[in-house]
Amino acid sequence: MSQAEAIPAATVIVMRDTGSGPPELLMVERSRAMAFAGGALVFPGGRIDPGDHLLADSHDDAAARVAAIRETIEEAGLALGLPCDPDTLATLRAGLHGGAPFAQLLAEAGLALDLDVLVPFARWLPHGLPHRVFDTRFYLARAPEGADPQVDGSENVRLCWSTAQAALGAADRGEATLIYPTRRNLERLALFDGFDSAMAHAGSFPIVPITPFVESRDGVDWLCIPEGFGYPVTAERMDRAVRA
Repeated sequence: MSQAEAIPAATVIVMRDTGSGPPELLMVERSRAMAFAGGALVFPGGRIDPGDHLLADSHDDAAARVAAIRETIEEAGLALGLPCDPDTLATLRAGLHGGAPFAQLLAEAGLALDLDVLVPFARWLPHGLPHRVFDTRFYLARAPEGADPQVDGSENVRLCWSTAQAALGAADRGEATLIYPTRRNLERLALFDGFDSAMAHAGSFPIVPITPFVESRDGVDWLCIPEGFGYPVTAERMDRAVRA
C-alpha cells in the first residue's frame, strides 16, 4: 500500500499525574485475533470514519480528534472532552458498540465535544509494509478526574495504567509486545515528569509525518526515524524491531 492509500487514524495518549513519580499512561492490549498489532500493547485509537468528518467540518485534524475521543469511549469507556455522568457515558458506549453514529448519540444526549482537550503530539506514516498502512495522528490528553476505564473485551482484552518506563521494561522482559511506533513514543514519554511537561515538549516540535526507513550500519540493518523531532532513540536493529 502506498503512502497515498494509507488509512487515516488517530490515537490518544491518556496521561494521569501521580504526584509522587512519573505519570501513568492508559494502555490497552489488543486481541491476538486482530489483523493489526494483534497481541500488542498500544494506546487507544483507530481509523478515522466518515462520520468523524461530519463533526469536524471536514477538517482533517479535527476529524482525527473526534476519532480519538470516539475510539477511547469504545475501547476504554473513558470520555475525553465530554462532561457526562457514568450513565450517559455507558449509553454512548453501548450505542457506539451497536453501530449508532457518534453525531446522533451526542445530539440525543445534548452533548458537544471539546476538541481542545487533545494536544497534538506526533504523526506516524510508515511505508514499505506488506499490509495496510495507517497514517496515525497521536494526541496527548489529561485523564479526567476519577476516570475509571473499562476494557471492551473484544478488540482489546486488557487495559492498564502504566508508566512509560514500566511498559518498556515489560516488553524487554518478554511480558508485553510493543510495535515500533509505540516503543519510540514510550521512550519519548519516559522523559516527562507530568502532563504539563509533556504538553510543553510537544509544542516545541513541528507535527510532521514520521516515516521509518532502513539503514545499513556495519552490515546490519537498522530501522530508523529522522532526528530532531523529540525522540531520544531513533534507531533499532531490524531483527529486534516489531513492525505492524
